[in-house]
Amino acid sequence: MRDSQKLRLFLLVGLAVVALLLVVFGPAVLGRFSLNVLTRSMIYAMLALTVDLLWGYTGILTFGQAAFFGVGAYATAMVLMHIGASPSLLLLAFVAAIIVPVVLGLIVGWLSFYHGSTPLYATVISLVVPIVMTQIVFSGGVWTGSSSGLVGYDVLPLGLTGFFRLTGFCLLVLAVLAIVFVRSDAGRLLVAIRDNEARVAYLGINPARVKILLTATLAGVAGLAGFLYANASGVVAPENTGFVFGTEIVVWTALGGRGTIIGPVLGAIGIDYLSASLSGDLPFLWQLVIGGLFVVMIIVLPGGLASLVTRHFPRGKGQQSLKAMPTTADANGTDRREDVFVSIENLGKSYGSLAVLKGINLDIRPGELVSIVGPNGAGKTTMMRCLSDGTEPIEGTVTINGHNIAGLAPEGVVSLGVGRKFQVASIFDTMTVAECLRMARLRHVTPSFTRSETEIALPGPAAEILQLTGIAEIMDRPVSLLSHGQRQALELAMVVALEPKLILLDEPTAGLTKAERTTIGTVLKTLTAKLGFAAILVEHDLDFVRDISSRIVVLHHGKLVLDGTVEDVIHSEIVRTIYSGGAHV
Repeated sequence: MRDSQKLRLFLLVGLAVVALLLVVFGPAVLGRFSLNVLTRSMIYAMLALTVDLLWGYTGILTFGQAAFFGVGAYATAMVLMHIGASPSLLLLAFVAAIIVPVVLGLIVGWLSFYHGSTPLYATVISLVVPIVMTQIVFSGGVWTGSSSGLVGYDVLPLGLTGFFRLTGFCLLVLAVLAIVFVRSDAGRLLVAIRDNEARVAYLGINPARVKILLTATLAGVAGLAGFLYANASGVVAPENTGFVFGTEIVVWTALGGRGTIIGPVLGAIGIDYLSASLSGDLPFLWQLVIGGLFVVMIIVLPGGLASLVTRHFPRGKGQQSLKAMPTTADANGTDRREDVFVSIENLGKSYGSLAVLKGINLDIRPGELVSIVGPNGAGKTTMMRCLSDGTEPIEGTVTINGHNIAGLAPEGVVSLGVGRKFQVASIFDTMTVAECLRMARLRHVTPSFTRSETEIALPGPAAEILQLTGIAEIMDRPVSLLSHGQRQALELAMVVALEPKLILLDEPTAGLTKAERTTIGTVLKTLTAKLGFAAILVEHDLDFVRDISSRIVVLHHGKLVLDGTVEDVIHSEIVRTIYSGGAHV
C-alpha cells in the first residue's frame, strides 16, 4: 500500500472516530440551539451525500432530491397524524418513508434515462419533479395540510438529545458506506459512466439501468432523511419538497467539493449552521453574505473546500497484478467456421438526403479477418456504427450470431458477442489503466461492492497486448498520462477482454510504432486464424492490411465495389483507380 493511501486511510479513520465522539458526547457541551440546528444540518448532509453520488460521481446534475426527501417526510407525517403513532404504525411510517420515494425514484429514473434521453433532459426532469410534488402538497387538502403543512403529530419519543445522536449515527453510517462503495470495483462504474457513457455501453453494460437503480436507491436514502426530519422537527411543510431547497443542496455539494463524499457532508452542515446563526444576527443580510461566500468559493476554489485536502493526497491503490487466462476457440470446444456469423443484406444508411451506404451485402464467418478499405468518405466508419448499434435507422438487415440487431442498443449488440474499438481511443480519462481493464471485465466478473481487487484476470490475447506494448508495467498509471499509441493499445485490450466472437476495429494501429503495429497484427491473426474469432478491420495502412487479412472489401461512395482475396484486391485495377481519384462508381 502506498504511503499516500495509508495516510488517506488514517485520516478517514481519524475523522470517523472524531465524528463518532462528537455524536456521542456533543449533547453534553452543546446548547439547545446548536443541538436543534445541527440535527437538521446532519439530515441535510444526508441529502448532500446523495447529490454527490449522483452529480459528483455519476455526472447527473439533479435538483430533485428535495422531492424524494419531502415525499418521505410527508409519508411519515401523514401516517402518524391520520392513522396513529403506535410502535407498529411508527414502523409503517418508516417503511412508507423509504418505499414511496423508491417507487417515485424508479419512475423518475425511467423518465430521465430511457434510451435516447440526454443529460439535459434528465436535469430538466429533476427540475420539474419538485415543482410537481409541491403542487400536489398544496392540493392535498387536509391530508397534506395544504400550504400550512402538517404539525402536531406524535413522533419518536427520543427527545432533542436522542434525535441528535440518532441522526448523527445514521449520517456517519451512510458516509462510511458511501466511501467504501465509491472505492470499490462496483462504485468505480459510476465514474466510468460519468467519464464515457458510450464506452460503458460498448462494454456490454446498460448505463441507463445503472442510473435508474442508483436514482431509486438514493431516493430511498432521501426518504430516510425525510423520516428523521419529520420526527425530529415535528412539522413538515411544502418547502421541504421544493425546487429552492433542491437547489440549496446542489450549492452545498458544490461548495463542499463534489466527488469527495466528505466535502458535501461538511459543506451542508457548515453552511446550514452558519445560515442559522447569521439569520439571527444579520436578519436582512445573511443571505447576501452566504451568496457572496458562494461566489468567492467558485472563483477561488472551484473544486470546493475538500480540494484543499484532496489535492495533496491523490487517490491511490495497491499494486495491481495481471493474470492471463487460457483462451479457447469456442466455449463448447468446437470451431464452426462454416457458419455465417455476420450477415449484412442490402444495408443502406442515409443522413437526410445524403446516402452514405447503398445496398451493402456481406457475409463474415468465424476465423475471417475482413478488412474494409476505401478513401475518406467511403462510409467505412458508418458501416461499423451500423454493425454495433441496432438503434441506428438503416435500410436492410444486419444479422449477428443468428439475431437481427434491429432495435438493440450497443450493450445488447455486445451481448451477442461483439466488441468495438473506435477510431479515436474511447477509454475512461480519470481512471487508471487497471481500472479501465476492470471495467471491461464487468460482464464476466461480478464486481465487489466493498473492495477493489488487486488482481485482474484477462484473456490471454488481451494480456499479450498489454505485455508486448509495455502497458502491463504501468497498470497504476492514470490513462490521462498515456501516449496516443498507448491509449489505442489499451482500448484494444479492453475490447479483447470482453471475449467477443466478433471484433470491430476502426484503425487500431493509428499512432502506433512499426513494432507495435506488428504486435497488434500478430494478436489479431491469433484471434482469428487460431482461435476462430471473426474480425472486421477498417484501416488505411495497406501494408498492414495485406499482412493480416483473409479478405478485403473495398467501399467507394457508400457502395461495395470489390470483395475478394488479398491478392485479388491489391492488384485490382479498380482499386488503383479509386485511390488515384479517378473512379466514379
